[in-house]
Amino acid sequence: MPAHPLLTVIIVSWNVRDLLAACLRALLSDLTRADLKAEVWVVDNGSSDGTPDMVVREFPTVHLLARQDNAGFAAANNEAMRAALAAAPPRYFWLLNPDTEVLPGATTALIAAMEAHSQVGVAGAKLLYPNGSLQHSAFRFPGLVQLAFDLFPMPARLYETRLNGRYPRRLYDGKIPFFVDHPLGATMMVRTEAVEQVGLLDEEYRIYCEEIDWCWRMRRAGWRALCVPAAQVVHHAGGSTGQVPVSSFVHLWTSRARLYTRHHGPATRRLARMLVHAGMRRRMRGAAPEWQEAIRQVLRAWSHRAESQ
Repeated sequence: MPAHPLLTVIIVSWNVRDLLAACLRALLSDLTRADLKAEVWVVDNGSSDGTPDMVVREFPTVHLLARQDNAGFAAANNEAMRAALAAAPPRYFWLLNPDTEVLPGATTALIAAMEAHSQVGVAGAKLLYPNGSLQHSAFRFPGLVQLAFDLFPMPARLYETRLNGRYPRRLYDGKIPFFVDHPLGATMMVRTEAVEQVGLLDEEYRIYCEEIDWCWRMRRAGWRALCVPAAQVVHHAGGSTGQVPVSSFVHLWTSRARLYTRHHGPATRRLARMLVHAGMRRRMRGAAPEWQEAIRQVLRAWSHRAESQ
């Protein structure tokens, strides 16, 4: 029987070969520094840029699952988690985006926080933009007010507040972990015990909102979520989704339709659908034809979800 690793890192990649190479170099360096038993899996979602060959050539210790199609974020992560669980279940999984770079000490800080808080099912790092500025990396579960912020112009001073689901910047400035509703999916360390209790990621979320759904399910099962400011990770946001902005927009809003349907009651769902219809019709005015069609797809998704309840 193979020895069980403490940590299994999973990176899902699609056509971001150079970003993935930088991600793996930084990650493997920090894993060496942490001196713990860990393994790394890359799931390539049918890239056409030579990603699988690069991984095999430059990172021979990494487990590679090379798909012929793009299965989406949730399904690809689940494929690797199932494989790891079947082979040698770790104590923790770390889901990491390929457009991230782990800074020295991040792995140790996340593990330490998880070990110190046995009730925590998931922990996220402090994310930084490439210029070193803070990227909000933890949020409150979304409701009607956060939906309105995404659909309509609001006073600039309110975007950084609790109303928009943000936690105060001063919490990120310290070294003390703080409880949150959910971390951003770019970097999530998850306790295997929590995964075994609530199940894997919901694959109906092809991309976007799957981490929110997962954390909501964990919360309802009694698990907590942390943000760990001492663990710092650079995030080159949008490395994959920025290649396909129109379809990414559709995926975002259809995933939100599923999320609100699953986690809110009838009254909130009804009001959310009204907000989305008003906001999307506002966006449609003057939009290019491909964006108008994308908005129509979003409206159909929200109407279908409402009618199916």
